[in-house]
Amino acid sequence: MSWRTREHLGALLDGAPSAPGLLLGAVPGEGFVPVSPEARALLRTRSAETLAAAGVARGNRVLVSLNSEGDLVGASLAEALVEVGASAAVVGPRGRMRTLAAMRQLRPEVWITTPTGALDFLARLYLEFNVDPLELELGQILVVGEIPSPGTERRLEGEFEARVTGLYCDPVFGAAWAQGREGRWAIHGSGVLGLAELAKDVALVGDASQPSGMGELVLQPDWSGPLSGTAIRTGQVRSGADSAAFFSHSVGEHLLVRGRWLSLPLLRRALAQIEGLAGHRLAISRGEGTLDKLTITLGFERASLVENPMWAARAREAIASVTPIDFELATELAAEGIAAEMIADERGHHLGVDRGEVAARLGGTLLG
Repeated sequence: MSWRTREHLGALLDGAPSAPGLLLGAVPGEGFVPVSPEARALLRTRSAETLAAAGVARGNRVLVSLNSEGDLVGASLAEALVEVGASAAVVGPRGRMRTLAAMRQLRPEVWITTPTGALDFLARLYLEFNVDPLELELGQILVVGEIPSPGTERRLEGEFEARVTGLYCDPVFGAAWAQGREGRWAIHGSGVLGLAELAKDVALVGDASQPSGMGELVLQPDWSGPLSGTAIRTGQVRSGADSAAFFSHSVGEHLLVRGRWLSLPLLRRALAQIEGLAGHRLAISRGEGTLDKLTITLGFERASLVENPMWAARAREAIASVTPIDFELATELAAEGIAAEMIADERGHHLGVDRGEVAARLGGTLLG
């Protein structure tokens, strides 16, 4: 079995003959992952199994407030919902007024969104729209795509009087593999989703839905194609100590911000084109009930560059070219403490870039 991290999957297409099928790219500029029509049908069926186990029933109307860019997660879930026997509409994650209008027209029994997206929508219902959440008559909310803040499930259930269920979709194919509530999770499919040690290319034996320690989620495709016989590290860390979320941390070269993945290698390459830049710092925070906030601070070698709006504009365009995530930009002198790259995740989600260093630091908390 060969092992790959997500940032290296795009190399599978280099020099390979073209074949019919989808080319999925969760991170713009990082390459694409081929999925044959047969594999696509298989993933759709397995996602439908997970959604049915989560409580979606035939005849349900479902509103999907998720992205469909590159990885096609929103569209993929909609197709799986149709296979369950539900009817589905995809409106995307942004535009709370649009979401409210869609809910009023569709009157969905089920809503699929991110945890912070649901909390932000709830706040706007009260503060901006003067709408009682109970007026929407939602029966179930499926939350997916983020590490939720403590108490999210309980708050959403209390405010909407709806059943809240967690859903896990992988970051490569966008397929739904696990669902759960109140800390009890079940993995569906045929063993594609498993756990591995952080610092070693070793799959861990056992039930990944109920781990006793900590391990990285890995995908082992069981369909034919270039990914057959490959173990794909997702960068998502599952911990038995915090089963309220299916994965409680991230590791490696991707940061999860607002339900999207920021590629650190792409960011480094983009910023390397900015003259006089000595380093950068990424700070991610999340206020209670609010969306993630990303602040990128650039450390320049000269004060004249710090104060130059053209340089800041160039840097902003370079960053925007590799990620759709909203961010705030700040500049300062490198002498004030900026290293080549610093990551300050105030949420406590990202464990680090180097898996070996993370494993050594965590020590006995790791599985295996």
